[in-house]
Amino acid sequence: MTELIFRRYRPSDARAVSQLFREVYGDIYVQPDVYLPNMISQHNADGRWMSMLAVDDHRVMGHAALCHDRLSDTTELALSVVHPAAQGQSIATRLSRELLEQAGSLGSTSVVIKQVTHHPYTQRMAATIGFQSTGVLPDYVPSPFNEPLAETIVMGCYQVEGHTRPLPDIPWPQSCQGFMEHLCSVFGTHADVPSLSSIPLQITQHHHRFEIVIQRLNKRLLEQVRQLPGHWLISARVELSAHFAEALHNLTMLGFAFTGLTPAPGHHGWFALFHRGAQPRSLSLHCPHMQQLHNDLQRNAHPLRSARSAA
Repeated sequence: MTELIFRRYRPSDARAVSQLFREVYGDIYVQPDVYLPNMISQHNADGRWMSMLAVDDHRVMGHAALCHDRLSDTTELALSVVHPAAQGQSIATRLSRELLEQAGSLGSTSVVIKQVTHHPYTQRMAATIGFQSTGVLPDYVPSPFNEPLAETIVMGCYQVEGHTRPLPDIPWPQSCQGFMEHLCSVFGTHADVPSLSSIPLQITQHHHRFEIVIQRLNKRLLEQVRQLPGHWLISARVELSAHFAEALHNLTMLGFAFTGLTPAPGHHGWFALFHRGAQPRSLSLHCPHMQQLHNDLQRNAHPLRSARSAA
């Protein structure tokens, strides 16, 4: 094979990038924008995407991008795809490293990655280039591999050099103490992490899952969450604060399982992740902490759901 060149995206690459996604994923890729070359060019032109390519003499063989929301300081490393003829050459790793070196130029303090769990390659690659796995997103998107179950995702976080995202310096409940102390050792702690007071209460539907964003889970809101339809698959993001132990206890009583953390918008802060109603499945995950979170979810979800139904 001709030696590959790694370079930034050019407007003339749009059609070849779109064709690469079609060759690898057919018509089932979860991000529909890649099927419109004009959208690929538009995103790169307006700064929403920063795409990096691996090319040979004839075609685009690999693609990855930083997807940036200008209202947030967190960027996502995503849209990674490698042509089957070029796999096994660490192309995704090389593209990702190149992009991480440029994340600071976008004003980003953190980069996140959503690691698929259908295979271990993305998880191993993310760990190799410096991502720390922080949470599990069960049944997150329709499978990009044409599987009947939705794809469960592992969240990873990479801190851009010169920036920090500490966790609150609080006692952690025994049920998750080891995991939370591990994250504290990675990201550090701070006694005065600011509140996410600008984050409003939200509820949205994504495919068959409902997402709720909560700053403070008070008694009145907890009762409203309890009354939501029992058959809903619900993912809740709750501000990680000194009230974490209380939120963990109350949501556990409603059939939710704690599934880790994810960075919150803004320069500081985290959301604690909770999930109710996961589909039964067996996964072998690269990170032992993520494996434990998944196992706990699988072990607890169905008995708790049954108990709620019988109440």
